[in-house]
Amino acid sequence: MMVYLVLVTSIAILLIGYVMAMSSKELVRLLISLELMFGAVFLALMPLFTVQNLITSAFGIAVLTIFTSGGELMILIAAMVTFSKKFHSFSTDDVTAGGEL
Repeated sequence: MMVYLVLVTSIAILLIGYVMAMSSKELVRLLISLELMFGAVFLALMPLFTVQNLITSAFGIAVLTIFTSGGELMILIAAMVTFSKKFHSFSTDDVTAGGEL
């Protein structure tokens, strides 16, 4: 029962991260939402290895986690390149209060 509660919580956090990523136009909020999604995937992965019948599914989610972290890294690099082209630096001093560029 506890496993399903953790999985539902993980799905809720993942959906919040997706909504944040799709609606954000600022670099800082985009990066925070990506980290939120990545944390939700790890939250879903951990308890699955404790249930004997779900170990095979846990390995499938582990592969998904690897692809998620790779995608997150690619988006982070693209965001940094875009930020660098606009401001010619990676300094967070260029970001005003509230994360707006």
